[in-house]
This record gives sequence, structure tokens and C-alpha cells, in this order.
Amino acid sequence: MYVPPHFDEPDRAVLHDLIEKTALGVLVTHGASGLDANHIPFDLDRTQGKHGTLRCHVARSNPVWTDVTTGDEVLVVFRLADAYVSPTWYPSKHEAHKQVPTWNYLVAHAHGRITVQDDEGFVRRNVARLTRRHEADQPVPWKMGDAPKDFTAALVKAIVGLEIEITRLVGKAKLSQNKTAQDMRSAGETLVAQGDRQIGQAMLDAAARKPTDPRP
Repeated sequence: MYVPPHFDEPDRAVLHDLIEKTALGVLVTHGASGLDANHIPFDLDRTQGKHGTLRCHVARSNPVWTDVTTGDEVLVVFRLADAYVSPTWYPSKHEAHKQVPTWNYLVAHAHGRITVQDDEGFVRRNVARLTRRHEADQPVPWKMGDAPKDFTAALVKAIVGLEIEITRLVGKAKLSQNKTAQDMRSAGETLVAQGDRQIGQAMLDAAARKPTDPRP
């Protein structure tokens, strides 16, 4: 991923937060059958490994787990938010007319080594963690014990676990940081007003951290 210095997000904790808020990642593999991409919900363990460890499960019928070999390098892409940015939202456009459209976004790329975990215990733990996390906000959270044991056992046997040790974590926060703070604020406020709150608020936060615009 191309990351100009002004869009670089090097803070590991910030990137871990982004991964956990996104949850659904795109697992990119290059196995025996060539390039492949699978959209999978991941659980992040921040404590295991230098950059953390990702865990997930896939259907046994999904060829991804037989197409790769333990130790293969893979990439997981997490996109938290994105939005189109019109040049008309920048006050400077109406003064000098030297602005063009762009697309802003918040992403993290987790490079790592994959391990196939065809193990019932691993799969059960992964399903339980993901369930607890995503059911936490429900009025009555669903848990694995709510389903009949034989039904759950059959489903567990139909899935395979994957574990990815993150070896490199790259983050990009493209928030118009190459513009003035005034332009960033104006575009951010417009995005929030039209419902793109996550990316808009991120732009407003970045604008607040930017030095005051110099005045002639």
C-alpha cells in the first residue's frame, strides 16, 4: 500500500482499535490456486506476538484452508470508513479554484504468517469469543449454550480455524491532511451532516491536531 508520510498512521494501538471496530477483514492469500480473497470476521489478540494475532474460522467447504500451507505469508485488509470528498466543500476552492475531488478512508493492512487450525477446541474458542463480542450490545445476548449440543457440535465440525501472526502492521488515515485545517474542518462537517459520521469526525479530529493555518 502506498502511504505518503502525511497519511501514515504508525500507532499500533490506534490500528488495533481500527481492526476491532471493523472486525470484518479481507483475507488475501496466494496459494496453490493463485490469488484469492475471502471476507471473514476476525478476533484480534493484542497480547500474542509483537503486533498481535488474528484468529478466524471458515467453512470446511471453503478451499482457502487447503490452498494455503502453514507458514505462508498472507495479508488481511481492514477498512473502517471511507467517503467521497467534493472540492466544493473546501473554502479555498471558492477563492483560488485549485482543488479536485478525492476519496478519504481509514484502513489497516495486517501482513502475517498463517497457521491452519483444524482443531475443534480452537474453533469453539474462536466462535465463543466472536459471539460474546458481537452479541454484547443485544438486549439478551445469544450464546453457544442456547443451541442444542448436537446441533452446535455438527456446526463446529463443519468449520476450520485459521490463525495469523501479524508480522507487519501498516495503517493509512487519508483525511485531507495535505489541506489546510479550515478545509479539513469544512469537509469534515459536511460529511458528518450528510451521515458519514465516522470519516467526518476523524477529519475534524485531525484538523484539531493540525497547526493553525498561517495568515498573510
